[in-house]
Amino acid sequence: MARAILHGTAVSSGIAVGRGFYRNHRPGPAPHILVPLESVETEALRLEDAANAVAAEFERAKASLPASLHDQTDLIDSHLLICRDPKLTGEALDRVRAQRMNAEWALEESVARIAEMFERIPFPYIRDRIQDVRAVADRIVRHLADAASFPETGGEKGVLLAHDLTPADSLGLSPQRLLAFITEQGGKTSHTGILARSLQIPAVVGVAGLSGEIRPGDLLVVDGLRGRVLVDPAESELAQAIERQEQFLSYQRRIRVSAPLPAETEDGHRLHVFANMEKADDAETALSAGAEGAGLVRTEYGYIARSTLPTEEELYREYSRLAAAMAPRRVTFRTLDVGADKIFSERRNLNEANPALGMRGIRYCMRHRDIFRTQLRAILRASAHGDTALMFPLVSGVTELRQAKSILNEAKQELDAAGVPFDASMPVGTMIELPSAVFTAEDLARESDFFSIGTNDLIQYSLGVDRDNRHVAHMHQPLHPAVVRAIKFVTDMAHKAGISVCVCGEMAADPLCLPVLLGMPVDAVSIAPQSIPAIKHLIRRSSMDENREMLHHVLAASTHQSINSMVLQSVYGRFPEDMAFFISSLVP
Repeated sequence: MARAILHGTAVSSGIAVGRGFYRNHRPGPAPHILVPLESVETEALRLEDAANAVAAEFERAKASLPASLHDQTDLIDSHLLICRDPKLTGEALDRVRAQRMNAEWALEESVARIAEMFERIPFPYIRDRIQDVRAVADRIVRHLADAASFPETGGEKGVLLAHDLTPADSLGLSPQRLLAFITEQGGKTSHTGILARSLQIPAVVGVAGLSGEIRPGDLLVVDGLRGRVLVDPAESELAQAIERQEQFLSYQRRIRVSAPLPAETEDGHRLHVFANMEKADDAETALSAGAEGAGLVRTEYGYIARSTLPTEEELYREYSRLAAAMAPRRVTFRTLDVGADKIFSERRNLNEANPALGMRGIRYCMRHRDIFRTQLRAILRASAHGDTALMFPLVSGVTELRQAKSILNEAKQELDAAGVPFDASMPVGTMIELPSAVFTAEDLARESDFFSIGTNDLIQYSLGVDRDNRHVAHMHQPLHPAVVRAIKFVTDMAHKAGISVCVCGEMAADPLCLPVLLGMPVDAVSIAPQSIPAIKHLIRRSSMDENREMLHHVLAASTHQSINSMVLQSVYGRFPEDMAFFISSLVP
């Protein structure tokens, strides 16, 4: 038996076997020292020098970026912004001077205060960015301790181990030497997963006890399908892992070949498979994976880690570049779906008691119409460069939809009067994420060109469950009867009105939820590019008769336990070989 089996969250699929090496060890507890009055400025200079040294490291990492990771430049830029953000180093310097804290202590206090702010953010993608703040702060502390250099293995490939992994940390290594990533920190949306998927290597994050259980040079099996790490595996375990590794690679090669083919069931039903994207640099990855377009462009990306609001021209350049890169395929832009106070460093926090039910999505845009109008004008201008659509997030009913469309019409009139070209007939859709939107779906469908169902938020708001809260995460059930019936009702109302329905969110990429969605039938799914080849492969092997029968039984069930059991038995029975290479939210 292995000396230890550690568990975490799988964020990049695959199996890797190799020896571990540490990089970016987390410093020990910061010393708390009261600096003598005459040494305060010396201590402040010490902190400034360390922060500048880290910024220089990021600049060097950016300059030496390997060609395979050119699309990661923006990640390094975000860490540069954090390093220079007054809320981190500036506030720490104030603590050194005002409270005579030593640099390490002051930095620790600044990070703690920022972490409190991030904890109130309801969006996992944004909330996970606190890991980047901590990583930058840890790097500065290592410079303060003169411990900024880390030993690396020789020429052999290895498994990179870290408390957390910043883009600059990984880019300082040769990608050819990396077999996998394992970190103690991080979540599904952390940069570790983004980098690992870019390099197409396995990654497991959130592994508690990593530094206590794994020694440098230990032989490891990294299971990026089950979220497990085997430390010093037995010969039989090692042989099994190597066999599964080859099976996985063979499966990936096989489905990749057929990725460009349409996602059409055995009995001729076509499902459109789009990619979730954030920026123009994602286009090549999405197209090579077989994406038929961009079903969800998260425009928040253009606002994150900035000290000022983006201008209309900046947004237009990025949006038009994406539209042109995906042409003639459709690109669907979701308007800003997060309160700007939570992503612009100079904005005051709203201090909302319950931000998940507060000022976010379309309600934030309606309150800050200048920000909203700037983005709408940029999207409209980009529509002249390709097939584009836009959709409004977190719409609670017809009143909000009409208000948003009214502002859109005003932006159209402004551009038309100025002679600026745009697609006047660009489709406008509604995101269905709230129970109120479900209940008024028939009304919303009459005033929408299409629906997009955001299952992540729909599940959260329908079940009252925060999936990132470990106390209730087990209650986050995508096939809960309430969720399935809600999606079915919305699909029926959309088709009654003659409009299409796309499902985005993790549910759309879950092979156990896919037959249920197909049976409704939804018209499209929008998923991460890395998931597209496998999902299209499963669709082509499925039958609509079987999917409809499955849905019939699911709709008649009264508990998620019975639905999960039914679906597990059916899908594993139909696709036993495929399911060995999937991560599903329903599988323990």
